[in-house]
Amino acid sequence: MAWYREWFGNDYLELYAHRDAAEAERHIDFVTRHLTVPGSPITAGAPDPDGGHGRPRRVLDLACGAGRHTAELRRRGYPAVGIDLSLILLDHPPRVPSAEGDMRHLPFAAETFDWVLNFFTSFGYFERERENFQVLEEIARVLTDGGRFLIDFLNRDRALANLRARETQTIAGREVAIERWYDESSRRINKRMRLQDQAGGTRTYLESVRAYSEDEVTIGLRWAGLETDAVYGDFAGEPYQRDTSERLIIVGHKS
Repeated sequence: MAWYREWFGNDYLELYAHRDAAEAERHIDFVTRHLTVPGSPITAGAPDPDGGHGRPRRVLDLACGAGRHTAELRRRGYPAVGIDLSLILLDHPPRVPSAEGDMRHLPFAAETFDWVLNFFTSFGYFERERENFQVLEEIARVLTDGGRFLIDFLNRDRALANLRARETQTIAGREVAIERWYDESSRRINKRMRLQDQAGGTRTYLESVRAYSEDEVTIGLRWAGLETDAVYGDFAGEPYQRDTSERLIIVGHKS
């Protein structure tokens, strides 16, 4: 079974509990600053609740998980829905309007959304390059003309330079042994986690993401019909620096 079908369940929610609503609030602050375009036909409607120049008519939180970003968007008055493959995550509070689905085959009509947002390195999951770039084609398909997108990805160069091969953490009172490695042949960063359960047993999970460079992602976006407008290195809005930036955050539009 593919790693992403096994991992995104209750253990995932426990290990990543620090990815919380407060972090989502900071991320949506960034979105409202950098995706709203003055004079755009998409954002020419009602005043933006964060003081911008209007708001999108429909927003998709792609690979939404438990929906913390969707919830924050809706709290601010944005008509947002989420989609994720994991029914366990979708059923977890805050239980936002959402659909179960595969990001390679989105269950939405063409030109449905004015914004598509993809947070927390939810791109590069699939083993075949064609499948990963099919996700970008699906983003382009469901975006309206001139629609805006955000992709929040790991910064490959910094991640590889700081890759910690082994460590043990205690999370929520449970010992977690973590092993990380980079596979040069597949160009994937892998992370294996062994979790102790309360009965003394062990459960093992894998994360595996294709480590794309900035150029690889932007070229793939262009092939899909999406243009890059800006690249940031964190959610404070700092410019992307290949060697030092924490993240690779790409903002653009459907051309």
